Amino acid sequence: MKKSILYVGKDLSITKVMIRLLNAKDNWKGFGVSSCEDALEVCKAEPLDLVLLGNGIEKKEEEILREKLLILQPALKIIQHYGGGSGLLYAEITGALT
Repeated sequence: MKKSILYVGKDLSITKVMIRLLNAKDNWKGFGVSSCEDALEVCKAEPLDLVLLGNGIEKKEEEILREKLLILQPALKIIQHYGGGSGLLYAEITGALT
């Protein structure tokens, strides 16, 4: 079964790259959004395994988003993604999902 992964970041061009990278793996289904509101909508509609928090999200905004995501899906794993190459991304995700 595919793992569903949501990337949330404010930079639209990075979000597009992240969607492509996430969907490059056969066993992953990737989503990407550029607002916290959109992240909550995806979380309401899709069972998610992991949320990656990317660039541009302010600390207080991140705290509120984490709280709301976990209300919707209490077992959801949420990690910060700081960037780097695709190898680092894949390692972060694999580590979070195991």
